[in-house]
Amino acid sequence: MDKAYKLVVFRLDEQQFSIHLSIVDRIIPILEIHPLPRAPEYIMGTINYQGIFLPVVNLRKLFLLPQRELELSDHLIITIISRNKIALWVDKVSEIMELNEEEITNTEKILLDVDYVQGLFKLHDGMVVIHDLEKFLTPEQIARLEASLIKKVEQKQKKNPKRNINKTVEPPR
Repeated sequence: MDKAYKLVVFRLDEQQFSIHLSIVDRIIPILEIHPLPRAPEYIMGTINYQGIFLPVVNLRKLFLLPQRELELSDHLIITIISRNKIALWVDKVSEIMELNEEEITNTEKILLDVDYVQGLFKLHDGMVVIHDLEKFLTPEQIARLEASLIKKVEQKQKKNPKRNINKTVEPPR
C-alpha cells in the first residue's frame, strides 16, 4: 500500500510551498506582531496566541524571496516543531490535500545538499515544494529563538512586577 501524505499548501507571492499537516496546529488570520529583541533575522517578532508568546518566522527571509509589508489578507500557520509552537507568516493558505507516494517526485538526486526539501509535486498551476520544517530550523536556531523568548518574558516581568506573567506567558513547548 502506498504511503499517503497530507499537506498544507501555501503561497508566498506566486510561488507555492507545502508542509505536512501533522505539524500544523491551526491556521489563523494575521495578528499584530511585536518586536523581539536579539532574535535571529528570520524572526519577525512574536504574537500573543492564546496567552502565549509565539515567534513568527519570516519564510521570505529563509527562502531568500523579496521582502514585503504585512497585509490584512495574510495568514499565520501555527506549527509544532521540535515540541515548540512557531507561527509561519504566509500570504495565503491555498488548500489542504492528500497525495500518494507516486505523485511526489523525490528530490535527493536533484537537490543534493538540501535535506529540508522532501519532494516536489505538480498542481495545475505549477510545482510545489514539500518542506520538512523539523530539518529546516536547526536545533541551534531553535535554542537561540527560545533564549530570545525567555528574555522577552523576563523583560515583561521587570516592567510589571506585581503581575505574575509566568501564568500567562511562557516559552513555547
